[in-house]
Amino acid sequence: MVPTVKFNNNREFPVIGLGTYTADDPKEVERVVKEAIDVGYRHFDTAMFYKNEKEVGSAIKAKIAEGVVTREEVFVTTKLWNTFHRPDMVVTSLKKSLATLGLQYVDLYLIHWPFAFKEGENGLPKDAKHNLIYSDVDFVDTWKAMEDCVRLRLTRSIGVSNFNSQQIQRILDSSSIKPVVNQVECHPYLNQTKLISFCKERGIVITGYSPFGGPMSIAPLHKGESPEPLKDPKIKELADKYHKSVAQIILRYLIQHGVVPIPKSSNQKRLEENIDVFNFELRPEDVSAMDALNRDKRICDFIQVQDHPHYPFNIAF
Repeated sequence: MVPTVKFNNNREFPVIGLGTYTADDPKEVERVVKEAIDVGYRHFDTAMFYKNEKEVGSAIKAKIAEGVVTREEVFVTTKLWNTFHRPDMVVTSLKKSLATLGLQYVDLYLIHWPFAFKEGENGLPKDAKHNLIYSDVDFVDTWKAMEDCVRLRLTRSIGVSNFNSQQIQRILDSSSIKPVVNQVECHPYLNQTKLISFCKERGIVITGYSPFGGPMSIAPLHKGESPEPLKDPKIKELADKYHKSVAQIILRYLIQHGVVPIPKSSNQKRLEENIDVFNFELRPEDVSAMDALNRDKRICDFIQVQDHPHYPFNIAF
């Protein structure tokens, strides 16, 4: 059984989940989610932008029908895309995701990025020069509509993704419902120590995507460099010491820092391996050795929009 952490609204959150971004074949996603449920995963992360909500939902519904899990035992996260930030579009967008998922509610709904794009169905609207077209919607106004999603019982909890500390503070200063999560890139080469501390002090859980760092192609969000902590000799040394895989050492490291990692894999053996991280603990000196690997190397930087007024990565954390 996967342990859980408690949100600031007292709901339980499984401390490891399955990420589903960049899956090339949606049918593959359905198979992987079914296998993941069979080996013990109960936390699944998707998004409208990933274009696989239908398959994630179908797999969950199939396993509920088989009696393997109940809806209450499964934790589902999806996300509001940048072209739907306008307050009057937020509830409608979640309802659309729910229809695609085939669910009556999600457990967690996130603002995918703090910056807004021109409204509409085209997720990446571009001008004649191929530059992304922005919208001037403020994410604080978007957040107030996210709160309506909770009141309408379309989602149990709400949070943010890829927000920096200043942006989170702006939401906290004007919200009636606090974010429960900030989902960000987090791995040994980008360990997010300051942001984790900032969020922890405010009762916000960090979910860590891309826990293995790379390599992977996640255009249009990727600048080209892929740090590869899976090949790091120090982490390999720790894997040998603990008789674990490098991936297990990385996941355990993140969990001990209070991060909820959402690794992605389509391989059943690795699915099993990634969830088998609760029967050992890294010693303090080994956590410190892992901390020293930090390089502030970001894969998913969405650098094409760094001139957007709400671009999150122009400050330290």
